[in-house]
Amino acid sequence: MLVKPIVALSKADAPAVPHALAPREAAERPLLTEAQPKVGRSQELGHEDHELDKAFTATLARLTGGLSPIALSMAYFDWASHLATAPQRQIEIFRDAMRFSTQLAQRALHSAAPERKPWDLIKPQPTDHRFVKPEWEIEPFNFLAQAFLLGEQWWHNATTDVRGVAPANEAIVEFSVRQTLDMFAPSNFAGTNPEVLQKTFQSGGENFVFGCQHWCSDLLQLLASSKPGTGNAEFIVGKTVAASPGKIIYRNELIELIQYSPTTEKVRPEPILIVPAWIMKYYILDLSAHNSMVRYLTAQGFTVFMISWRNPSAGDRDVAFDDYRTLGVKAALDMIGLIMPRRHVHALGYCLGGTLLSITSAAMARDGDRRLKSITLLAAQTDFTEAGELTLFINESQVAFLEDMMWERGYLDTTQMAGAFQLLRSNDLIWSRVSRDYLMGERAHPSDLMAWNADATRLPARMHSEYLRKLFLHNDLAEGRYMVDGRSISLSDIHTPMFVVGTIRDHVAPWRSTYKIHYEVDADVTFVLASGGHNAGVVAPPSEPGHFYQVKTKLADAPYLGPDEWQKTAARIEGSWWPEWVGWLNSRSGEPCEPPSMGVPGTSNQLPDAPGDYVHL
Repeated sequence: MLVKPIVALSKADAPAVPHALAPREAAERPLLTEAQPKVGRSQELGHEDHELDKAFTATLARLTGGLSPIALSMAYFDWASHLATAPQRQIEIFRDAMRFSTQLAQRALHSAAPERKPWDLIKPQPTDHRFVKPEWEIEPFNFLAQAFLLGEQWWHNATTDVRGVAPANEAIVEFSVRQTLDMFAPSNFAGTNPEVLQKTFQSGGENFVFGCQHWCSDLLQLLASSKPGTGNAEFIVGKTVAASPGKIIYRNELIELIQYSPTTEKVRPEPILIVPAWIMKYYILDLSAHNSMVRYLTAQGFTVFMISWRNPSAGDRDVAFDDYRTLGVKAALDMIGLIMPRRHVHALGYCLGGTLLSITSAAMARDGDRRLKSITLLAAQTDFTEAGELTLFINESQVAFLEDMMWERGYLDTTQMAGAFQLLRSNDLIWSRVSRDYLMGERAHPSDLMAWNADATRLPARMHSEYLRKLFLHNDLAEGRYMVDGRSISLSDIHTPMFVVGTIRDHVAPWRSTYKIHYEVDADVTFVLASGGHNAGVVAPPSEPGHFYQVKTKLADAPYLGPDEWQKTAARIEGSWWPEWVGWLNSRSGEPCEPPSMGVPGTSNQLPDAPGDYVHL
């Protein structure tokens, strides 16, 4: 363990568990103590210190938003050079251009014909919501939209299916071209967007006044983005969100452990430990009262513990990925063992927290540690070979670029993480907002999920480098090379029953990637494919309409079923998947008993009530 644990207990317990730091002292101390020898990035990765090179790259990163221009240029060179030596492919691309141009010209000449129907040349994809309003079926706006979509289709054809191009480079070129074209969509400009023109005529131009106000407000908020918090007065951490009653019962220099107060007279003997991702604040699983997973679980008679990660600063550049295992999951399990001795634990991991829980579980299984009763993974990957478009940002050149950028800062800034996720869904998260907020002069009604999304976190430089290299680039965990305590671990050592949730529209952890857990572990796996995306598909309370899911269980010794076959045969159920999960937990839990004490019995606890201090950093 790199850092000594800190918990508020009585003096009699001090030799086993030292005293707690004051909140401010804990917040300002780096996660590594001064006595701990630090391992720099260059030492860890086997590179010499090239200070000038790294300083130049870090400066360049400010201009490119953290994207490596070398990686991008190499991908374009690969595509362009192979296309230059493929004359037949060039002819095909030229023919496509002539065909599309001819179709557009004929469409323009006969656009006023009464038999002409909208979208007769090309239709928007079902996921493309830019042109769904009926105003886009009116000429000339329908012609402009179809011309744009045909242009996008032509560029897609031109950048794909070129013989000899590396698949990764082809994906980068296609993605970057699509992102560039999306900037020039007719929906992004007032003069070519019929919805904006209609709004302008109806309001006498007032929409542009409101749009300017919104732009100025967003600019001021961006300039003040270093201030933590949701940035929304309607959603205040500890009052309207992250407000489930509980107590911080343990703190070290990386986590605060929350124990939530019981809401039933009796509880199941097995507690639930939730391991959230540290690329986000923990309270996505404890939002408002109506959609809080924590409140739902306590109402079902479970004792719930939650890890709240500390937001790192520049002084925490050398915090390793394994520190999150030892000071996070392991420390939390040890503390739960003091409060509820000889009790098995239902463990849940969300997103990156699920990846960490998988690593921890495999290491525990290897070492004969049987404390886990069940494992639940929510939108969590353990094999990163098909991790969706996020892998476009992960190659050797890009990782080295990010490492040099983080070398200067000591962490990955919130803007880089948020920007990468927004690019994956730029039409929904960037351009639709530009049109709505600045051209229409409207604002989406604030929600707790939006407020939580604005409450971003940072990532320590060393930890993020190890995460990208060991998991994304080299896929060490899935291929049996991941080391814990100097020895390799294997997911096949996991025999604990698992409940795994993927979501249909997940752009961060595609459900087919999370589905791979079926052939990685030697355990019974109940897999759920839920409606929604990475966040909205997980935060799916029973009281909220419109949810559905598919579910099917594979026993450890049953034959493997591929994802497409699974999707065809799995039962579809209307409603939230939460009751399905609780029923699964109940079948693996003992009879209800008296609730445990809040904290270690017989000790004094001077730590604050939930949500604690770390969530505000």
